[in-house]
Amino acid sequence: MDKVAPRLSFFFGIGMNFYMEVAKLRAARMIWAKLMKEKFNAKNGKSLLLRTHCQTSGYSLTEQDPYNNVVRTAIEAMAAVMGGTQSLHTNAFDEALGLPTEFSARIARNTQLILQEETHITKVADPWGGSYMMEALTKELADSAMEIINEVEAMGGMTKAIESGMAKLRIEESATKKQARIDAVEDIVVGVNKYKLTKQEGVDVLSIDNTAVRASQIARLNKVKSGRDNSKVQAALAKLVESAKLTESTGSGAHPSNLLKLAVDAARARATLGEISSALESVWGRHVASTEVVQGAYSASFNASGEDREKEYNDVLKAVNDFAEKEGRRPRILVAKMGQDGHDRGAKVIASGFSDLGYDVDVGPLFSTPEEVARQAIDNDVHVVGVSSQAAGHKTLVPALINSLKKLNGSHIKVICGGVIPPQDYDELYKAGCLGIFGPGTRITVAALDVLKAIK
Repeated sequence: MDKVAPRLSFFFGIGMNFYMEVAKLRAARMIWAKLMKEKFNAKNGKSLLLRTHCQTSGYSLTEQDPYNNVVRTAIEAMAAVMGGTQSLHTNAFDEALGLPTEFSARIARNTQLILQEETHITKVADPWGGSYMMEALTKELADSAMEIINEVEAMGGMTKAIESGMAKLRIEESATKKQARIDAVEDIVVGVNKYKLTKQEGVDVLSIDNTAVRASQIARLNKVKSGRDNSKVQAALAKLVESAKLTESTGSGAHPSNLLKLAVDAARARATLGEISSALESVWGRHVASTEVVQGAYSASFNASGEDREKEYNDVLKAVNDFAEKEGRRPRILVAKMGQDGHDRGAKVIASGFSDLGYDVDVGPLFSTPEEVARQAIDNDVHVVGVSSQAAGHKTLVPALINSLKKLNGSHIKVICGGVIPPQDYDELYKAGCLGIFGPGTRITVAALDVLKAIK
C-alpha cells in the first residue's frame, strides 16, 4: 500500500457554496488519512496525504449574463485554494455558450495567477483551521461521507454500488433537487432567476467545423493504420486478450501479462485506443450505465417552495394529462446523448423533471450514433427526441439524426435540442429541422410546456 497510496490523486468539482467547498476538501483529507491508517495500516507518512486536483463548476456557469461567470469562477477557485488543492482548473466564462475562446481562456488562466501571485492566500496552508464554524462543518461532512462509505462497503464495494445504479441515482437525485430549487427561485442564480437583464448581450464564442475536424481525424487515423505493421498490432492485441482472460492477479509491474504494460506495448505498435479497448471488451463485455430515472425528486423540491410554484407545477401537469386524454397516451420523449459527449448531468435532470411532470421518458445510452438514436426513437414510438449536447457536436450530429429519422420513415418524430449551444448556431439547427432549442437556465416547467406544443 505504501508503494501505491502516495501516487494516487483525486479530482473534485468545486461549486458556489463557498464554506461547504472549503470544508469538503478538509473533510476528504481527514477521511483519507483515517482510512489509510485503519484499513490499510499505512506506515509511510506520504500515504496519509491526500493529493487533489480541483476544477471550478460547470453547472454553475450561466448562459444568461455570462460575464457573471468570471466572478463565480474566481469564488470557486478561491474556495479550492483555501481548501488546500494541489492543482486547479478554472473554467472560462463562456463555457455555458460554447467552447472557450482565447480571450475567455486567458481570463480563466489569469484568475489563477492573480490568486497565486497577488493575494498571498497560498502562503497559509489551512487558513480556516481553528474556526468553530469551519471545523464543525468539516466534521459534519466527514461523518456524513463515512456513512455513505460504510453503506457502499456493506453492498460489497464501489463496483457493486456502480453496477446497482445506486451511485448514479444518488448523484442524479441531488442534481434534480438542485434544479428544482433554482426553477422555483428558492436558490438564487443572479441573472437567471433574479436580477435578470431585460436584453441579453451577445458574446463571441469559438466556432468549430465539426465536419472538417472529423474528416481530419479520420485521415490521420487512416495514415497511422496504413503505415504500421499490422502483424505486430494483432500480436499485441492478442496478448491483451489473453491477459484479460486470466483469473490471477497481474498487478505486479514485473508480471509479463500486466495489463498496463501490454496496453503500452500495443500503443507503441500503433494500435488505436478503440482497438485496445475492443480487445478487452471481447473478454469482459462493456459497462452499460443504468438508464433508470429518479422519480419524485423534482416535484417534491419544486412544490415545497410555496403555493405559486405548486400551482405552476399543477398547470403543467394538467396540460400533459389533457394531452394524454386526447391522444390516448402520454407524451413520450427520448433523451439522447450522441457522439463523444460523456456529460449526462443535464440530460438526467431533464429526464427526471419531465417524468415527474407526466411524460413517458426513455433515456438513451451515452456515445450513441445518430442512426442508433433514430432506431431507438422509432422502436420506442416516441413523439420527440431531446438531444443533449455539451461537446460542440450539434451542427453535425443533429442534422444527421434528422436525416436518419427520415430514412427510417420516422420524420413524424420531432427533434429538439438542449445544452451548450452557441446562439449563433440556432438558425442552422432550425433550418435542419430542429423544433426547439433550450439553453442552460431554461426552467423545466417551461421546457415541458414548450415541448408539448412542439409535439402538437
